[in-house]
Amino acid sequence: MANFVIKKDGTKEPFDAEKIKKSIAGATQRTDLTEERKNEIVEQVSSTVLQMTGEKEEIKTTEIKEKILSELDTIEPSVSESWRKYEQEKGKVE
Repeated sequence: MANFVIKKDGTKEPFDAEKIKKSIAGATQRTDLTEERKNEIVEQVSSTVLQMTGEKEEIKTTEIKEKILSELDTIEPSVSESWRKYEQEKGKVE
């Protein structure tokens, strides 16, 4: 697993797998999926993302986000839509 993430501003911080799960879970909360399905999505996507990070010493937050959204687009597009809508509302779109 990666030891560090590189943020958009270039700073590094210790890698925290829980942040990935929390981000995915947050996006699922803005959908009308069942709690069981939301949990399945969090586990499935975070597992895939963690596998990807395992191959690297450092990883950019943008790479993590792209992988999460790519996985969500495939398995549950309503969640990736929710994520993107939230970012637009918060003015975080790149």
